[in-house]
Amino acid sequence: MEGIFNNPILVKLQELGQKLGSNKFLSSLQGAMMSCMAPIMVGAIFSIICAVGPMFGLFKNGDAVYNVLYMPYHFTMDLLSLWIVLIMAFNYARTIGLKSPVMSSVQTAICFVLIACKWSTNKAGASEIDVTYLSSQGMFVSFFVCWFVCQVEKFCQDHNVRIKMPDVCPPSLVNGFSAILPLLFAIIPLYVLEVIISVSTGGTMGICSGFMAILSAPLNALVSVPGMFVLCGFAALLWCFGIHGTMILLSVILPMSLQAATANAAAYAQGGYDALVFYPVALFSAMAICGGTGNTLPLVIFGLKAKSEQIKAVSKIALIPGWFGINEPVTFGMPIMYNPILCIPYVLNIFLVMLCTLIGYKVGFLVPGFVPIMTLMPMGFANFLSTLRWQNAIWDYLMLIPAGLVWYPFFKAYDNQLYKKEQATLAEEQA
Repeated sequence: MEGIFNNPILVKLQELGQKLGSNKFLSSLQGAMMSCMAPIMVGAIFSIICAVGPMFGLFKNGDAVYNVLYMPYHFTMDLLSLWIVLIMAFNYARTIGLKSPVMSSVQTAICFVLIACKWSTNKAGASEIDVTYLSSQGMFVSFFVCWFVCQVEKFCQDHNVRIKMPDVCPPSLVNGFSAILPLLFAIIPLYVLEVIISVSTGGTMGICSGFMAILSAPLNALVSVPGMFVLCGFAALLWCFGIHGTMILLSVILPMSLQAATANAAAYAQGGYDALVFYPVALFSAMAICGGTGNTLPLVIFGLKAKSEQIKAVSKIALIPGWFGINEPVTFGMPIMYNPILCIPYVLNIFLVMLCTLIGYKVGFLVPGFVPIMTLMPMGFANFLSTLRWQNAIWDYLMLIPAGLVWYPFFKAYDNQLYKKEQATLAEEQA
C-alpha cells in the first residue's frame, strides 16, 4: 500500500499541487474559500434545520416558519460568491503588493455585483435585486472579475495613474481618491460587455447567465446512458475549476427527472414495480449519492483519523452536513477546488459509483423512482421515499465502499503532504 502512495503519478500530483499552491492568484483563491467556512457552516446548519423540521411535522416547506428559518441560508450560501470574492480580492491585492487591499476588495465587489445582479422596481415602487449569480452559480465569473480588477489597479499603481492628494491628507482619504481611476477603468469595460450581451440577447442574458448558457447548451443532447456518464463527469470537472457544474447540469436534468417520475408514477399505478421503466436520468443521483457532489463523505470519514490537523478539523465539521448531502465545508475547506490530488478522485469515483448504480438497476436490486422528492434529506431517505423500497434506501450507504476505494490513496497522499507542511511550520515556530 505504501508503494501506491509513493508512486510517480501521486508524487507528480503532489509537486503540481505545490506549484499551484505557490501561484499568487490560486493561493489567494484557496485562502478565500477556506476563510469562508463560517458562512458555509452557518448556512449548512440552517439548511439542515429546514430539512429536518418538515420530517417531524414541526413546519412545512415554504410556510412562514420555514421561510424565517431559511433566511440565514439566503444571506450566507446564496451570497457565497460575493463573500468569497471580497476575501479573495483582499488576499490577492495584498499578495501582488497593492497599497490598499481593502479598497481593492470593495472595488472588486462593486464590479462583480454590477454584472451579477439585476436591479428593478416593482409595481409598488420598491427596489428588487436578483441575486441569483451571487450564489455559487456566479463563482467562476467572480474569479475572473477579481483578477481583472486587481490587475487594472496594479497597472495604475505601477504607472502612477491616480488622483494625487496633498501629503498632509489622512491615508484613508488618499487611498479613497487613489482608487477612483482604477475603479473607473475596471468598471467601464465590464459594464460595456454586460450591456452588449444584454442588448444582443434582448435583455435575457448578461455575462454570468450567458456564461452558464454557453456551458449548458451542448448538454441537452446527452441523455443516454453513455451521455449521463459524460454529463456527470463534466459537471464534476467544472466544480474542480470553481464552476457550479451541478447547477448547470440540473437545468438539463430536472425536467427529464420530473418527466421520468411522472411516467413511472402512471406505470406503477397500472402494474406496480414490474411496470417501472429505467430512464438514464436516474443515474444523475449517483454523482452525489453519499455526501454531495463528488461523493465526498468517504473523504470526510477518512479525514477523522488524518495526521493533518487541517484535514481532521475540516472533517469533524463536515461530517453531519455531508450526511445531509451538503459538502461545501469539505469542498471549500480541504479544499478540493484547484487541488489536483483531490480533484482526480472527486471525478473518478463518480464514474465507478454510476457504473455500480447502473448494474444495480439492471439486475433489479434498484427500482426507478416514481415519487419526485425535491427537498434536502439525509442519505437514503430520499431514495426510500421516492421508491418505498429498503433496497434503494441502503444503496447510498453501500456506495460508500466503491467511492471510498477511489478516495483512500489520494486522501493518504494529501494527508502526508499537509502533515509534512504542518510539521515543518511547527519546527520553525519552535526554533
